[in-house]
Amino acid sequence: MKSITINGSKRESVGKKATKALRNVGQVPCVLYGGDQPVHFSAAELAFSKLIYTPKAHTVVIALGDVSYNAVLQDIQFHPVSDAILHIDFYQLFDDREIAMDIPVILNGVPLGVRAGGVLRRNRRKLRIKALPTNLPDNIQIDISELKIGDKVSISELLDDAYNFLHSDNTVVCQVKQSRVSLDIEEDEEEGEEGEEGEERKEGAEAAAEATGGSGEAKSEGAPSTEA
Repeated sequence: MKSITINGSKRESVGKKATKALRNVGQVPCVLYGGDQPVHFSAAELAFSKLIYTPKAHTVVIALGDVSYNAVLQDIQFHPVSDAILHIDFYQLFDDREIAMDIPVILNGVPLGVRAGGVLRRNRRKLRIKALPTNLPDNIQIDISELKIGDKVSISELLDDAYNFLHSDNTVVCQVKQSRVSLDIEEDEEEGEEGEEGEERKEGAEAAAEATGGSGEAKSEGAPSTEA
């Protein structure tokens, strides 16, 4: 997995006034968890653009002077109006400790079922996995070009020795389903065929009646009378 370097500075004060002062000069207050003690630091908001505004998963190297930490983004808070970054939490990585992380799913190809009029449904855009930091993938790629209408891809088809999925094996990642439009067309065609068959039966009965001179009347004349 690719890493992004964040250059920051340790925070001497973590009070509300100090935090507000940092934000006023374009700095983002951050906390690094996972080690012996939380590490409080700050960095310029622009330093996080490649980490946050990307569909890829990344690990982070937090450089604080002469000390560096490997980490992953754990939580981020945005301002409800301006969308400015208010606070970020990171989690420290260790080579011998597994970490759980959400990894983006990339679908490759156009399914056969979509070419035939079906619709591709993406049930999971990210999958949560657990692995050692060195085994974390940037993304999980799936070839969907051979999927037909009714086919689906489940976790059981994506198992990898390098990491473990934190989902059940029968979790559906994506599937090709029949579109509602095609279903409506089929229903209309079936109704049309039934209507045509009914008209054909009616026309056939009328033709037979004309050929016998009115089958209903002939039967009534030949029938025995019940009058005294």
